[in-house]
Amino acid sequence: MRRCVHLRVNNGISPKSVLIVNKLRTKPVVDAIDTLLKYIHEKYPDVEIFHEDRPDIPNGAKVWHPGPNAVPIDLVITLGGDGTILHASSLFKTGAVPPVLSFSMGTLGFLLPFHIDDYPKAIDSAFAGRITVLHRMRLSCSFQDSGGEHMDTQCEDWQVMNEVALHRGSSPHLNTIDVFVDGQHLTEAVSDGLIVSTPTGSTAYSLSAGGPIVHPSLSAIVLTPICPRSLSFRPLVFPSSSSITLRISERSRASAGLSMDGQVSHILSPGEAVTVRASSYPIPCINRSSITEPEEMREGEGAGPGKEDDWVRDINNLLQYNATFRSKALTRHLRP
Repeated sequence: MRRCVHLRVNNGISPKSVLIVNKLRTKPVVDAIDTLLKYIHEKYPDVEIFHEDRPDIPNGAKVWHPGPNAVPIDLVITLGGDGTILHASSLFKTGAVPPVLSFSMGTLGFLLPFHIDDYPKAIDSAFAGRITVLHRMRLSCSFQDSGGEHMDTQCEDWQVMNEVALHRGSSPHLNTIDVFVDGQHLTEAVSDGLIVSTPTGSTAYSLSAGGPIVHPSLSAIVLTPICPRSLSFRPLVFPSSSSITLRISERSRASAGLSMDGQVSHILSPGEAVTVRASSYPIPCINRSSITEPEEMREGEGAGPGKEDDWVRDINNLLQYNATFRSKALTRHLRP
C-alpha cells in the first residue's frame, strides 16, 4: 500500500488533460475560471480542459463524466473550499486520482495551499514539474449483513478522504456499536456514534469530537467516539494496515446512519456492519512549497522549496494552535 508521503517531482507531469472542479459559480468563481481557462489556452494550447456535466459549464471546456469509462485526466484544478476538494476526490471513486492543484476563493482551509491570485506561478510550476506532492490517504468501505455476508450497496466503491461516521441521526437513543480491529473485538461503544478518519480528516469532524491531530504524511487510521457514555473511552490511532469493523449491536435501540465525507449514504440496522480499510488510491495534493523561489534566489531564514510544511503553517494560522490568551491579545493589538 502506498504511504502518505511528500514526493518532490522534477520531470514534469506534462498534463494533456485538465479537469476543473469548482463550487457554486458565483461571480468571483466565474471570473476566476475564465481567467484560468484563458491563461491555459494561451500558454498551453494543446491541453484539453474538461468540466463536470453541469448547467454552469464554462465556455471552452468539454463535458467530463466520471466512471470506469471516463476520459483520462492528468491534472485536477479546484476552485473553492475544502468541500470542493472532497467533491473532486469523490469523482475518482474506483481508481487512482490525478494530482490536485487547489485554489482558495477566499475560504480558509487545511486543503487550500494556493490563493487564486497565485495561479500563474502555480500552474507553471505544475506543468514544469517543480512540484511537491503529498499523497493524502483515503479510506474504502465494505458492508456485511447480520449473517456476516457481503452486502451490495450504492456506496461500496466510495473512496473517502476525511472520515466515515456512524451516528444516531434523528433517533433520540444512543447507538450500541461493537468495534473490531483486524477481526478482534475491541469494545462495545454506547455513544452518539463513532468516527473513523484519515490523518487528513483528523482536523475535521474527528477534531470536533475530541480526536487527535495527526500529520497528513502519516499512514494511520483514527477511531474517535462521539459523546460516549463513558469517561474512559478515548480516541485511538491504528496503523493503516488495520481494518476497523463497526457492527450495530443486536441490542442497539436504533439503526445508525452512515456518512462519508459528510454525505449521508446508508442506514445500518442492528446486526449489520461496515468495515473500513485504507484505500490503495490516495489523493496526491500539490503543496504550496512547490512555488517558492529556488534555493539560490532566496534570502534570509526559512524552509527551502519542497521543505516547508504547509500543515505546520495551517495548524498555527487556522487552529491558532497553543495560542495563549496573552498571545491572542498581542495579535489583536498589533493587527493593522
